[in-house]
Amino acid sequence: MSTLAPNELDHVDERLLRTSPLKKLLARPELGSIVGAAAVFVFFSLVADSFLRASSLGTVLYAASTIGIMAVPVALLMIGGEFDLSAGVMVTSSALISSMFSYQMTANVWVGVGVSLLVTLAIGFFNGFMLTRTKLPSFIITLGTFLMLTGLNLGFTKLISGTVSTKSIADMEGFPSARKLFASQWTVGGVELKVTILWWVGLVALATWILLRTRAGNWIFAVGGGADAARAVGVPVSRTKIGLYMGVAFCAWISGQHLLFSFDVVQSGEGVGNELIYIIAAVIGGCLITGGYGSAIGSAVGAFIFGMTGKGIVYAEWNPDWFTFFLGAMLLLATLLNAWIRKRVEATT
Repeated sequence: MSTLAPNELDHVDERLLRTSPLKKLLARPELGSIVGAAAVFVFFSLVADSFLRASSLGTVLYAASTIGIMAVPVALLMIGGEFDLSAGVMVTSSALISSMFSYQMTANVWVGVGVSLLVTLAIGFFNGFMLTRTKLPSFIITLGTFLMLTGLNLGFTKLISGTVSTKSIADMEGFPSARKLFASQWTVGGVELKVTILWWVGLVALATWILLRTRAGNWIFAVGGGADAARAVGVPVSRTKIGLYMGVAFCAWISGQHLLFSFDVVQSGEGVGNELIYIIAAVIGGCLITGGYGSAIGSAVGAFIFGMTGKGIVYAEWNPDWFTFFLGAMLLLATLLNAWIRKRVEATT
């Protein structure tokens, strides 16, 4: 086994240097969020007796999955250097389109579900296309989309239904099969688990594979690190960003169908403000606001922290008047712990 002298080591390409598995683990973006999730879990295990019950696990996972399904594509979009402020309202728009089209135009809900998919993907394409063509910040583009969708949701719902909610489609053909796909549940060991958990896990696995094993993943990191530099080496920047926005739209469609087939009807004002929750979950999970850094697994951990915090407050039987205060404090502490762990790791590697 040969060793290199110090003067020889200076001339070795750093890409050829071997990195220990421990250093690779410490460099993962989701490490800080995992420590934060452990801290939140221990905290609520101590202050809320019912938090550790098996039945509580299903409730926490369900709450985390409804956030996590959207946090995954939002994390990829942030790694690509962009935001989507219309993500929360887009979920409601998708559900409204499925419900109203099915009720007004057809006797089978699957037709409405298909139309909703096409329209929602078109909204995502619109966001990406406008961003790449106008060069305006994604904050402005998606804020405009957010306002337009908010108005369309309320306007069309009142115009067609006469109220702020849609008509029930529970008795229509195709509803049971659609509900099975988007809003079913099953019992494992006495714990009720919702199908959204499977959607969430599948999306995390797919996004992780795309980021780490495909050329598209390299493109996402490249455009987030620097669009001009990425374009100079042949990365299709516009196509990558449009694809990321359409990914957000696809997951908004999944979340919207779950919303519709869980409750049969949809309120037109739902979804406002959820876009910030998705972004915060991605940030807690290690995604940088500046782009070029993050992971899908981290977004899942961030969503899990949200789920534990939201339900942990209920299990602790704290005064609901202080709900948002405790929720904000717990999330702030988790984020600060995440940042502290990351700085410590960077200082030792």
